[in-house]
Amino acid sequence: MARRLLILALIGCLMALFINFAPAAGQSIKIGFPIPLTGEIPMVGESTKYAAEMFKDEVNAAGGLLVGGRRFPLEFIYEDNESKPESAVNATLKLIDRDNVIVIVGPQSSRQAVPAGGVADDNEVPMITPWSTNPEVTRDRPWVFRAAFLDSFQAPVAANFAAKKFSAKIAAVMFEISNDYSKGLADNFKKSWESLNGADSIIAMESHGPKDQDFSAQLTKIIAMKPDFIFLPENYNFVALIVRQGRELGYKGPFMGSDTWGSAELMKLCGKDCIGQFFSTHYAAARATGATKAFIDKYKVKYGYVPDDVAALTWDAVLIITQAIQNGGKVDKNVRTMRKLIRDNLVSMKNFDGITGSMHFDAQGDPVKCAVVVEIDQSSQFSFVESVCPR
Repeated sequence: MARRLLILALIGCLMALFINFAPAAGQSIKIGFPIPLTGEIPMVGESTKYAAEMFKDEVNAAGGLLVGGRRFPLEFIYEDNESKPESAVNATLKLIDRDNVIVIVGPQSSRQAVPAGGVADDNEVPMITPWSTNPEVTRDRPWVFRAAFLDSFQAPVAANFAAKKFSAKIAAVMFEISNDYSKGLADNFKKSWESLNGADSIIAMESHGPKDQDFSAQLTKIIAMKPDFIFLPENYNFVALIVRQGRELGYKGPFMGSDTWGSAELMKLCGKDCIGQFFSTHYAAARATGATKAFIDKYKVKYGYVPDDVAALTWDAVLIITQAIQNGGKVDKNVRTMRKLIRDNLVSMKNFDGITGSMHFDAQGDPVKCAVVVEIDQSSQFSFVESVCPR
């Protein structure tokens, strides 16, 4: 009799465990991604989706995200923002109103993230942008967060490194006038550079439009002024064109880049012209260790190439979101309740260890974290040079 009672008790315990950790019937965790699947920077959209899908597949293979003793499948909805600000607004609205997502991951580029962040904040939907570095994305928007450092930090990183590496005193800058990221970082760099070398140390601030393909006029002017280097806070598609045209016009000096160079597509477009150049970014895949190396290895096996910083930051952004959901302890059927719960837990998340580094969040929802400078080496890899951390 005692043996029978013991068996029944064990069966009861097993049933309780199954109930507690079984997938929740009919309820998923819906997360929206307004990303550039087409347009000027489709590789950014691809990297985002690939990293997100790899994350989702791992969680769902385990039965779903464990929240409050129950498992909930992740459901990711991707909406193309076409690399356009107005499309980013429409994509974000669709995800909020049509799909009833509980949180937004993206957009990636500041040009789309600034207007999309306004939409998310107005509708009280938590949004985390993985890659955007323009301060306006999160400024005075309590529902908007990010996983990347700010341009106000990146600019002095680039300026100090260029001054040291190139023994530079005078610099020229090229940027896209209609891109919040490009123009904002150019302005921040100008301030940082002039604080190091004086008011006349920026000899040219040359701009171009979003559809320009010929930069010979701007480059001819810059080259004639003989700068020690050219700073290019540009998307990777423009970098390839500008660097190549600069070389064709006879410029032999260095270029210094920013984190938008860090796409897996850069070297396909730029080739040997970009070898030996430097840029500031969020992580370096070469010689990575620990969780970062594990992520890189899994991504390479699944997709056939090394993940860029967009992919790594997307992974971190999704991990931040899922941790915020888990910290809430429940998945409420009321979408508005769930959105507020996530937002509150993002605000209270003081520290986070991600594959792009350790960070803590300030009052604006911006992470305080280190940047790295990488060199494009002879094998076309982004090779770690140095790490620069906030003081």
